Amino acid sequence: MAVPVVDPSLNPVSPTVEAEAETRRPRRRPHRADVLVIGAYVLLGVVVCLNYWVDVNNRVSSHLPTDHSWFEWLFSHGAYSVRNLENPLFSTQQNAPDGVNMMANTSLLGVTLPLAPLTWLLGPQVVYALYLGGALAATAGTAYWMLSRHLVRSRAAAFVGGGFLGFAPGIVHHANGQPNFVSNFLLPLIVVRVFRLAEPGRWRRNGLVLGLLVAYQIFINEEMLLLTAMACLVIVIAYAVMRPRAARERAGTFAAGLGLGGGLALLLTAYPIWFQFNGPQSYRGLQGGVFHSWGEDVVAFVTFPRDTIAGNEAVEATIGLTEQNTWFGWPLVLLSVVALALLVRRSLVARILAVLVVLFSVAALGPEIRFNGALTGIPGPWSYIPEDLPLVEMMMPTRLTLVTTAALGVLLALAWDAVAGNGRPPVPAPRTPEPAAERRWSRWRRPIGYVAVAAAVVPLIPTPLPAEPVDPPPAFITSGAWQPYVPDGHTLVPVPIPSNVHGLSTLRWSALTQHQFPIPAGYFIGPNLDGEGVFGAPNRPTSTLIYRSMDAGALPELTDENRRQAVEDLRFWRASVVVLGAHPKEAVLRELMTALLGEPQRVDDVWLWDVRDRV
Repeated sequence: MAVPVVDPSLNPVSPTVEAEAETRRPRRRPHRADVLVIGAYVLLGVVVCLNYWVDVNNRVSSHLPTDHSWFEWLFSHGAYSVRNLENPLFSTQQNAPDGVNMMANTSLLGVTLPLAPLTWLLGPQVVYALYLGGALAATAGTAYWMLSRHLVRSRAAAFVGGGFLGFAPGIVHHANGQPNFVSNFLLPLIVVRVFRLAEPGRWRRNGLVLGLLVAYQIFINEEMLLLTAMACLVIVIAYAVMRPRAARERAGTFAAGLGLGGGLALLLTAYPIWFQFNGPQSYRGLQGGVFHSWGEDVVAFVTFPRDTIAGNEAVEATIGLTEQNTWFGWPLVLLSVVALALLVRRSLVARILAVLVVLFSVAALGPEIRFNGALTGIPGPWSYIPEDLPLVEMMMPTRLTLVTTAALGVLLALAWDAVAGNGRPPVPAPRTPEPAAERRWSRWRRPIGYVAVAAAVVPLIPTPLPAEPVDPPPAFITSGAWQPYVPDGHTLVPVPIPSNVHGLSTLRWSALTQHQFPIPAGYFIGPNLDGEGVFGAPNRPTSTLIYRSMDAGALPELTDENRRQAVEDLRFWRASVVVLGAHPKEAVLRELMTALLGEPQRVDDVWLWDVRDRV
């Protein structure tokens, strides 16, 4: 998650502010409290993934089961690439024979490649569940480090803010099958390093570290890096407007460090980025701008998210099944408004957070304002942005609120710190008698403040993600009995053929065998005939026939042309064997494939059509 924060200690504007910032910065040595904080985050990460651990090998997300299977496949891709010393930027083990451009998909290479040994040892299902909880905890941990070392003095304040940044509603919702959006542990480090670029005499070191962090983040999630860069740009502009003199004094050092860091990141990632946009199976934009119209519902901001203590699954029927990138609940929205009103007058950071909250919340509303699940006809900010604008065409407006989420996490830490009394000047003012009303408020300030923060945050504590059972692959697949039937250069064609709609179980055949055989089609983004990105491979006549028969539950009228096309498609896929395992539509699928290819063999627990003599 983007963690937009400007720390006055990183950009001191006067000796007084610099001294105050120094008093707010705690000791840098590890503290016993730090260990307890990390332990709490790890425990929460385990709780979030608890339903997977009930039967980790045979459970997937019930919210996004296909995405869950895709990321299991990605962990196998990393293991396969390392084991076979193959180019990880491309794969021919899915969508054979055309393959998949992994840089043009959410490939998570920065994670799957280093974890390859664990995937070999434990399998992609176990590594997926381990990594998902670990990434949530790691993001909260780095956010805690950023807050406690650079912004607030109270470790309790940093704990609350870091916990929100790592386990915010939108982040936990993405954990339902999309671990790339919870892999934000580098972003707090990147933001801190950006604002240390202005340190005199350290721009080279800061620039080099920034460049390395940015380069690595590109192989984890480019979209979250883009959101972080946008947030940092807004912060820099806001700071320059609010502190023009200090900004001018440090502009040269900042620009030098930024140029060095950007140059290094570009040098390290130039070829992968070129491959993403110009390599085989690359594409330009998504067909129909499918993401462009997805704006955030206004009511979603004050709604409790599904996967939390206060959440209710039924609310999705009202607002609609969205990504829940906001879903802060009304107590947090109310607390944020009050906290900003109280802090903006005396805190530069709070003023910048207010800019971020307003700007990114409004921008996330999309091309048409949506209220309580219904379009209002009122134009939104994205209605004035061309759909084919580079980068914009790939963005989903609602995800801009992840910057809002980050700003609120920092605001929670600031509010707690202020309640704890850590926002006062380091040089005490001359003591004057306090009026009775002020004494009473001083006595009640802390309990009221702590209760208010708790009332906003506790309802958002995540609950275990919903999971559902999935059929394991046939023993014919897991035992390796398929090997005599699939020579090198040929594919195993599972039925149903995997796609973004059908064939969840058959996509897992490839994932759970760690890519021992290539398969046709699959679940990914690749080019159509016009070069636009589409989900899955363009359907061939036989795959269309399979999907239509499954949906209807009955066999359509078949012709000799259907049989000819089936052979032609198998030849295109370089098929050696067609395999049908246990499936809810097994009867109609067996009848269809028999009508197209003749009687099958029963081998172990599958129906098998050996087509090597036909292709």
